[in-house]
Amino acid sequence: MTAPRVGYVLGTAAGGTGRHVGMLARGSAAAGLGVLVFGPPGTASLLGLQEAGRRSGVPDGQVASEIVSIGHRLSPARDTVAVLRLRRRLVEMAADVVHAHGMRAGAVAALAVGPYPGARSPGGRPPALVVTVHNAPPLAAQAARIYGLLERLVARRADVVLCVSPDLAARMRRMRRLRPREVGRAVVAAPAPASADARPADLGADGRPVVLGAGRLAAQKGFDTLIAAAARWPDRRPQPLLAIAGTGPLAGDLARQARELGVAVRFLGWQDDMTGLLAAADVFALPSQWEGQPLILQEALRAARPIVATDVGGVRELTGDSAALLVSPGDPAAFAAAVLSLLDDAELAAKLATAAARRAAALPTETDAIEAALALYQRLRP
Repeated sequence: MTAPRVGYVLGTAAGGTGRHVGMLARGSAAAGLGVLVFGPPGTASLLGLQEAGRRSGVPDGQVASEIVSIGHRLSPARDTVAVLRLRRRLVEMAADVVHAHGMRAGAVAALAVGPYPGARSPGGRPPALVVTVHNAPPLAAQAARIYGLLERLVARRADVVLCVSPDLAARMRRMRRLRPREVGRAVVAAPAPASADARPADLGADGRPVVLGAGRLAAQKGFDTLIAAAARWPDRRPQPLLAIAGTGPLAGDLARQARELGVAVRFLGWQDDMTGLLAAADVFALPSQWEGQPLILQEALRAARPIVATDVGGVRELTGDSAALLVSPGDPAAFAAAVLSLLDDAELAAKLATAAARRAAALPTETDAIEAALALYQRLRP
């Protein structure tokens, strides 16, 4: 029996979702599977993959990327092109399993795999469809309605829906009557632990304590709350240095907010390796409005950093009650108070750091995540 062939489908290759898919794709290829990753322009370079040639085959044990653009907003013309291109290439590669990540990618994949004769594999059966849900529904009413329609399409068509947090799993299970044969939890793992003696990055703090945030500069990540919190600690001496790593659509707005509030923020841009930055941080801050199993939080736990985070989504499942100070989202006063409590109480900070290292020891590894995916693909193979 030949190894299964898997097509991964991405709406975006940036951030934790892209890193997770890159890990699964490389792990699947190393296990001898034929793998193609379908994503937006730049996917190959972001995930460290090769570009597939036009109408190329997919030799077992190799992984490549092809462009299929799936936007954040509905576009009938663009989305139709994406569905048709994905449909054609899945047939050409004789995919056994299609694994889409994110609701938009899941909906496009659901339309691409069937039901219709053109989606059938050479063996006469359509590929199995797995969709991993990485994010909560948007807050805006119109966007939430569209998201709900996509959810229902995925619920009807997917063979398995994997969710990155308990609240998402509960939401999809409520749709079980619409079809999904199986709703389970996704195994998401951060990169292998960094060396315990990682050298701290030079942020020019000059003896000031460093509060570090990291993530996409988008509304979900709540960096406006973190900057507003920093505006509440200017009188502390020495004054903490706030550093934020990441890029995104709100970069200009956040810089403007910082200027208006008189907060000195060091925007670090995109960082491929967070090891040194985490080693330099006195407090790691995660002010998100919602999170599933954020890779950066797993990295902060493995780096044994004192953590302040919002109690949303799957955060508490990662940190437990003892490895972070958890506060409500969108509350700058509470966030500032939690950060200052760690900066002013070395014993409390050390206690949280020890608890973080203990929680990190129980986190899934890359091997765990890859093995779980491979077992699922083998089980679903037509």
